[in-house]
Amino acid sequence: MVAKEKVLFLLHLPPPVHGSSLVGQYIKGSDLINNKFSTRYINLLASKRVDDSGKVSLSKLLGMIVTIINLLRELILHRPQLCYLALTSTGAAFYRDVLLISLLKLFGVKRIYHMHNKGIRRNEDYPFHSFFYRFVFNGSNVILLAKKLYKDVQTFVPEKNVDILPNGIPQKPFKVEEIKDKEIINILFLSNLIESKGVYVLLRAMAILKRKGIVFKGTFIGGEGDISSDQLTQKVNQFELQNQVEYLGKRYGADKELAFCIADIFAFPTFYANECFPLVLLEAMQHSLPVISTNEGGIPDIIEESITGFIVTKNDSLALANKLEVLITNPELRKSMGKKGYEKFHTHYTIDQFENRLCEILEIVLQKD
Repeated sequence: MVAKEKVLFLLHLPPPVHGSSLVGQYIKGSDLINNKFSTRYINLLASKRVDDSGKVSLSKLLGMIVTIINLLRELILHRPQLCYLALTSTGAAFYRDVLLISLLKLFGVKRIYHMHNKGIRRNEDYPFHSFFYRFVFNGSNVILLAKKLYKDVQTFVPEKNVDILPNGIPQKPFKVEEIKDKEIINILFLSNLIESKGVYVLLRAMAILKRKGIVFKGTFIGGEGDISSDQLTQKVNQFELQNQVEYLGKRYGADKELAFCIADIFAFPTFYANECFPLVLLEAMQHSLPVISTNEGGIPDIIEESITGFIVTKNDSLALANKLEVLITNPELRKSMGKKGYEKFHTHYTIDQFENRLCEILEIVLQKD
């Protein structure tokens, strides 16, 4: 019997729930990946809440020490041939990753980085940052979520060392058309309450719709981030949207799926600088929803303009309101865009496609000299 090749995964696992941690959860739970390779896992996430991300604390420092000890144990006792690392590209977590990569290099372990965030290009002109980027990426392979994201790493990574792997998500059995409210069009926002995800941009767009006399319902779902539920309520009151907008807090499992199923339009006007490939857009397409978002990160690879949805200028509430109005007042367009988005999801973004492609990439890197 041929021994399986050993792959160590340094990844993010919930909590908190966000794109990278969900992908990490999918990888760890994959029968295909775990059967294909001899796998070991270390959770890199030190934050347990969304609003703790990016902050330095004693608990995080202790967590970093534990992570280093766990990595040393894996390197000494299990001797992986390849390490998959969900690399953080900026901030304190990047320099934690530098320490981990130093150990991987010391033990001669091949490395492949899965980039779920960006920001390298913004920092590459600073000599201090540039030095460590060169150290990290030298001799490594990189997985990007979309071709457009290559410009973020092109200074440090030759294109031959890059693979493109869009995110994938599990398929859900819900039947959308059976439970939709046909009377009032429901606009859904589902993400953590972070200002740069476009929460206030969307509220301003909804206020414009209300002033124009357009009837709609707005539903906001997600955990509190740099916007609290009280702050959201204050904004809703400020825009006089109390009768149109509701905030439901966090929703998981069947409750989350139900929210997608009763929605008619998905709006995600993000301007988050590190946005790469939001899983929530894939979830919306899976539920046959037309989507409106921005040209941040790899989003233009997901949304086909005027086919599966619309891409609007970042921080432009008027442009967002105009596209929402188009969809609210054109039921056949909503249905057509939703259907084409559903088809695109099943063609490109299922979890099976993701897992198979990731296995191919890992095998290719393992075979390299």
